[in-house]
Amino acid sequence: MSGNNCTAVTEFILLGLTDDPTLRVILFVIFLGVYIVTLVGNLSIITLIRNSSQLGTPMYLFLSHLASVDIIYSSSVTPVMLTNFLVDKTIIPLGGCVAQMCCGATFGAAECFLLAVMAYDRYMAICNPLLYSTNMSARVCTLLLITSYLGGCVNAWIFTGCLLNRSFCGSNKINHFCCDYSPLLKLSYSQNDLAEILPAASAGSIIMITMLIILISYIYILFSILKIRSTEGRSKAFSTCTSHLTAVTLFYGTLTFIYMMPKSNENKVVSVFYTVMIPMLNPLIYSLRNNEGYSKKRS
Repeated sequence: MSGNNCTAVTEFILLGLTDDPTLRVILFVIFLGVYIVTLVGNLSIITLIRNSSQLGTPMYLFLSHLASVDIIYSSSVTPVMLTNFLVDKTIIPLGGCVAQMCCGATFGAAECFLLAVMAYDRYMAICNPLLYSTNMSARVCTLLLITSYLGGCVNAWIFTGCLLNRSFCGSNKINHFCCDYSPLLKLSYSQNDLAEILPAASAGSIIMITMLIILISYIYILFSILKIRSTEGRSKAFSTCTSHLTAVTLFYGTLTFIYMMPKSNENKVVSVFYTVMIPMLNPLIYSLRNNEGYSKKRS
């Protein structure tokens, strides 16, 4: 780097979503409200599930971990974004930027795995109800959770390792509201193509594998539901999957849109949806099902 007349970058400036002062105030109020609802909603689900012995099934165990992931995922991004609305220049050190990206890569991937695990849980509950307690024992659930978090850590290790092998020299302005990998890669100085290929391959593999697990699980679930003779029985079986299907559609639909349009200027707006809005929507989506299941258990 000594041959180049530039100084190594030690901190970055986040440009955020907008420069309009009025719009910044409006967005600050909106996203502050979203963040509060996210924390309250997900913490309520975790508290309810862990304090109620009647909600001790694997489905609710996975849901509590999904809520925990949503809290951490949102908290790694939203406070910095809110700060950006209040100050003219949001400066974040290189170490903090890498940590934020690492957190996003870890828990973003973990959410994919958890959604796949929840689909598998629904498959076992509907297609193999007599063996459900055996196939979804405490040991199996623990292994599935460890696998989900381990998969997230491996994904983050790939992203972080590739990024740290790059040099940053010159511009330090990130055209985003957080330290995402793509805008950071554009600012880096290196000829190593693996930094572009490996993270994309890792994220793409996780999305494809988890989507495949979800798709196969629901194909089997659909055939099992169609074999149920009574309309009430089919409706009851399908109702246990509606919340999860809604969450999967929102999450993977947004990710697919971003990966299909990697160079779109709208990407950071779409990114707001899956990093800030979805963690708020998940507890709202699942709350109706939780209340319904809790009421049935009490009756």
